[in-house]
Amino acid sequence: MATQIGDRIIVESQKVGRAAREGEILEIIEASYGTRYRVCWDDGQESTIRPAAGSARTTPPAERHQVEAPGRKAGPTRRRGAGQTRRGS
Repeated sequence: MATQIGDRIIVESQKVGRAAREGEILEIIEASYGTRYRVCWDDGQESTIRPAAGSARTTPPAERHQVEAPGRKAGPTRRRGAGQTRRGS
């Protein structure tokens, strides 16, 4: 599926600990050296970008994602000593 005006674009951060940037594609600019996008970011700023391969992904507008900061993944945790019984009381 080709990228269309109105799609969401998510650009991964190049710095550890920083969240990805997300916005709406306002314009697609085709050129001989690659495709650029004019984007309105969620913080209200607007810019024209030409993302490097693998640094961005696009989704249809109905699939807006919550972007999480990198870090520890949520999942099952196990406390130290969980499942053991206390002896000798």
